[in-house]
Amino acid sequence: MRENNPSLSELELEYARGLDAATPQARLDALRELARLYRTGKTAGGMAGGTAGGMKPPVRSDNVNNHIHTIYSFSPYSPAKAVYLAWSSGLATAGVMDHDTVAGAEEFLEAGRLIGLPVTVGFECRCDVSGTPFAGRRLNNPDQPSVAYMAMHGIPRRMLGEAERFLAPYRAHRMDRNRRMTQKLNDALARYGLALDYDRDVLPCSQHDSGGVVTERHILYALAASITDREPLRHFLLGMFKSQLVSSFYIDADEELPHITAFIDLAQTLGAVSAYAYLGDVGVSVTGDKKPQTFEDAFVDDLFAWLAEAGVRAVTYMPTRNSMAQLQRVMSLCEAHGLFQIAGEDINSPFQSFLCEKLETPAYRHLIDSAWALIGHERMAEADPTKGMFSAEMEKTLPILRDRVSYFTAIGKNGAPSPPSSCA
Repeated sequence: MRENNPSLSELELEYARGLDAATPQARLDALRELARLYRTGKTAGGMAGGTAGGMKPPVRSDNVNNHIHTIYSFSPYSPAKAVYLAWSSGLATAGVMDHDTVAGAEEFLEAGRLIGLPVTVGFECRCDVSGTPFAGRRLNNPDQPSVAYMAMHGIPRRMLGEAERFLAPYRAHRMDRNRRMTQKLNDALARYGLALDYDRDVLPCSQHDSGGVVTERHILYALAASITDREPLRHFLLGMFKSQLVSSFYIDADEELPHITAFIDLAQTLGAVSAYAYLGDVGVSVTGDKKPQTFEDAFVDDLFAWLAEAGVRAVTYMPTRNSMAQLQRVMSLCEAHGLFQIAGEDINSPFQSFLCEKLETPAYRHLIDSAWALIGHERMAEADPTKGMFSAEMEKTLPILRDRVSYFTAIGKNGAPSPPSSCA
């Protein structure tokens, strides 16, 4: 983190700490002053914080990340701080991806505008796959069969309210299950003299009052907080607990799960990009909280064929999580079924880097263009719903996905579009 850099001015450190403030407005005000310091070397009040021409910004790379969590799901980072750290790390673009909520999206978008970082917004949620060929199978969810993690990318800003209306009832059902799981965990912990009160201990770890979701990680973080007040140790314990304890108190989700067909229909309504989050058989977990386990690799050919037929538009994956052989197979299947490919490193821990060095590997360079294409898509779909990357009009104009991705990549990088070649 740049705020730990002793060469930074005290004024910058002060504003960087402001990114942890209690309200979005206070956090954005702090980021606004940070941006001003980098641009001019002075704050709004005329206080000098760097050289006369402004402080030297971080070196930009072409690295991207479309899967950054914030405090509105589970993460140590506010949306403004996540954007600042993404920018400080040298990312070229960044995308927010909270669970079951878009409550941090407006702050994330405004933070990107203030600091000059192109950003996109989305959310992820677990979907019920009952009634499909994959009912009863373990897909990409370590905790429960017949459930798939799905991601919604590139939501136009004007449609965030519609997304929130869809998600709010599912969060309410999740809250009921969280209370039951907390009690079940307490039953297991009783012999150690440990107990959590959901309202007193768990809810304050979340942004529930501001539209955030409460997850199993919040319950486990509250447990870690009852053991130590040292923040790094809490996150270390959280990783251990997530790996070892969840099975002891997990209760299957039911009413909090939209059906996958409802999720696909929502993407169409929002003008967004629906994506399956490929997990693949896990050896060593990049986030340190998943056991070695088998998932969808044994039937991934059939799965991707069904996803494309059902109307899912993309597959998102983490280059650091899987082997080259796994991802070569995934990339080949995406090409075969016309599925857009998106990269995102699951950022929810202070121990993780915002950068994915594997994106420098030639085999993954197309994922950088995909991130810019999402920027272009969101820009176009915001202005005109018929101009999004997967709108009926655009699919008719540019039926080959590769051509469409190139078109939207150019928009993302350069701003205003030129007419598609088939329309010229």
